[in-house]
Parts: sequence; C-alpha cells; structure tokens
Amino acid sequence: FSEDVLSKDAGECAICLEELQQGDTIARLPCLCIYHKGQVFLRMDIKFQKVTFMGCIDEWFEVNRSCPEHPSD
Repeated sequence: FSEDVLSKDAGECAICLEELQQGDTIARLPCLCIYHKGQVFLRMDIKFQKVTFMGCIDEWFEVNRSCPEHPSD
C-alpha cells in the first residue's frame, strides 16, 4: 500500500466505521480502497482486561494480507 494524506472527505472507513476526513493519514491499497493509516482507536478486551491502541489498516494487516473489501485481490 501507499501512505498519503486525504485531500477531501471520502466517506466511511470500512474497518473502524469512522469518517475519512480531509487531512487524515490514509493507506491506499492497489485496488484503490483507502483506510485510516496510523489513526489510533481504542479496543477493550473485557475477558483479558486489556486495552489496545492500533491503527485501522495496521491492525487489519497483522492478521490479513488482503483488502478488507476485496479479499480475493
């Protein structure tokens, strides 16, 4: 993927469901889908009593190697 800064609002991130807003750092995949890159969000795991801070596409790529919307690409 390539890292970029969003030049205009672009709807919703399919991973975190937050708006992609002008000025956000994004990852642009080869399929041209875009996601927050380095955007920090909070994930709380009640069972293991831990809190994790990750970026949308960063966390996705820890367990997947494809686009969330185009898994066969």
